[in-house]
Amino acid sequence: MNVPPDHPGVGQLPDSTSERLYTTDELEAYAAQQDQQRAAAPAPAWAADDDTRVVPPVPAVPPVPAPGGGRRRADVALPAQPAAYGALPPRPDAAVPAVRPPSAVGPGTPAEPSVPRFMTATDFLDRRVGEEPFGPATWGWRGRVNRWSGGALKTPMGRAEHEHELQRRAVQRDLDGPRTIVFLNPKGGAAKTTGVLMAGYTFGTVRGGGVVAWDNNETRGTLGIRGVRGEHRNTTRELLEDLEKFNDVYQSRIGDLGAFVRSQGDAHFDVLASDERPDVSGTIRADDFRSVHALLQRFYRLVIVDTGNNLRAENWLAAAHAADLLVVTSTVREDTGYSGLWMLDALADAGYADLQRRTVTVLSDPSPKVDEQLASDLVGVYEQRTRAVYRVPYDPVLVSGSVVPYARLSVATQRAWLRACAGMAEAL
Repeated sequence: MNVPPDHPGVGQLPDSTSERLYTTDELEAYAAQQDQQRAAAPAPAWAADDDTRVVPPVPAVPPVPAPGGGRRRADVALPAQPAAYGALPPRPDAAVPAVRPPSAVGPGTPAEPSVPRFMTATDFLDRRVGEEPFGPATWGWRGRVNRWSGGALKTPMGRAEHEHELQRRAVQRDLDGPRTIVFLNPKGGAAKTTGVLMAGYTFGTVRGGGVVAWDNNETRGTLGIRGVRGEHRNTTRELLEDLEKFNDVYQSRIGDLGAFVRSQGDAHFDVLASDERPDVSGTIRADDFRSVHALLQRFYRLVIVDTGNNLRAENWLAAAHAADLLVVTSTVREDTGYSGLWMLDALADAGYADLQRRTVTVLSDPSPKVDEQLASDLVGVYEQRTRAVYRVPYDPVLVSGSVVPYARLSVATQRAWLRACAGMAEAL
């Protein structure tokens, strides 16, 4: 095609809008120029990625004015996006987001940036949960150095004191509802009652109350004798007789239970004793256990249950069924160790599920010197049958059979029971 001398070059076509139709030669010249410009321009960021990207929308090709200022032809029309041109690169001043179709997102695909989340007031308060630092040492030479320096030095805790503080925090952990721990061994002298009182003392003093120890013996137990005596002599039997006064959940109060439970003073827990009247016959039934247990769970966070020696008694079986955690107590003796294992076999045969996960063992030394080989054997076999075994040392203040003098407990005894109760709390 012959172009008039006064026809402007294709590269110098003005940007004014024109609706005329162009000749085929003009369109081919314009396409060749655009191909050269694209080849010389740097590749956009989206083009360097893999071929799964969605091609950004193509801006419309600017219309080319007619050469000579206005003469049109009706035979060829300029398409909005010529197929031969392909996808045009985005404008340099406009950012083109790289968007992948859902089917192309895979493990190696970088995640799209999420909308930033602002810290709420609750987030601000919870930002240091679990990061509370431990204070300076108070035990051993580290504690003495800190005291002698008058606070100028803050030597950190040693490992033993650090573990002690971790155990205290475990005992103090929040529970999302009332929990029941049942101590059992069908043999007398297996340290069940002592264990219940020590667990009540540990949970009560470390957690700060909300704990009751209940003697669920079907006839007469000794928890009321070993605990601090109250101003009254009421027991589970009298509570059952007056249970109707607690039926109204809106009118009954925890203070009303004060006529039946016995406060343990500085130990910060209560004791509900078993029947102590010699003129009363009969036993505690399963329904009696369930009624009293439901009442105690309304007013206490932790119910620790002492049991009798008859695992065929209704209330014994009801307690085992209601327990969130079973605690097998034993002394380092062949007969008490065997009795506890026989009981676990009986519970397993009766269909009690998941015994290993919901049971711990407390193994007490009955004298200053014990058979260490027997102790090792008992620890080994109970570790197979329960989730954990905790050794408790001999303490002479616990063997007299009288009221437990909590203030005279040895440091070793208190620390051993703290460790055991921390394990119980974690199991809950």
